[in-house]
Amino acid sequence: MFAVVPAAGRGSRLRPLTDSRPKGMVEIDGEPILTYCFDRLVEVSVESIVVVGYRGQRIVEYYGEAYDGTPIQYVEQRDRLGLAHAVEQAEDVVDGDFLVLNGDNVFEFSLESLVRTHRRSDVDATILVEEAPPAVARTTGVVVTDDDGTVVRIEEKPDEPDSSLVTTGVYTLPESTFRHCSAISPSDRGEYELADAINRLRRQGAVIRAIELDEWRVNVNTPADLETATRELHR
Repeated sequence: MFAVVPAAGRGSRLRPLTDSRPKGMVEIDGEPILTYCFDRLVEVSVESIVVVGYRGQRIVEYYGEAYDGTPIQYVEQRDRLGLAHAVEQAEDVVDGDFLVLNGDNVFEFSLESLVRTHRRSDVDATILVEEAPPAVARTTGVVVTDDDGTVVRIEEKPDEPDSSLVTTGVYTLPESTFRHCSAISPSDRGEYELADAINRLRRQGAVIRAIELDEWRVNVNTPADLETATRELHR
């Protein structure tokens, strides 16, 4: 299984730390954010890590051609047009199913259960989800499931969330997802949403399972998030 790590964010809320480097290279406890992502990925023996990055040369110079024995390939998302657009840039270098891990995630959770569920014959994709209050759910992707955890749909930033489960930026997806990424239209925000591509995949019969996060996770966007992640790492 390949891994796609979208890392194109400019990290405007982390300025001045991101004035000359991508968000993924901002350090937490002495290590770039991307290092924590890569550590999670090598635990599940991905074949290759594909980094999609703004100011990607800084990432290339730091990590080179491999991380802990796992090859790294680099592609660039020149225009920031949403997560589905970022993932789509990796189509030419990904062969088969792939794992998506947003490059601004720091968390304590093994991806093994996510990958193991994805490899079941009756499952086509998996999404790592977590519980969130309504105020948070209105700002992100809300995952609606049936009673056995099968995903019914993903609602992007709904005014009235139908679920308390939200996306975490971690997915395992079939290669056909690239086709759905290229078939969707921009959202009202002018971005190509991965949620729309996954919903399209679901409507065409794919079985998508939600796996609930049972450890901590910090999506790093602000200096306060850096502090929170540091505290969690030292628990």
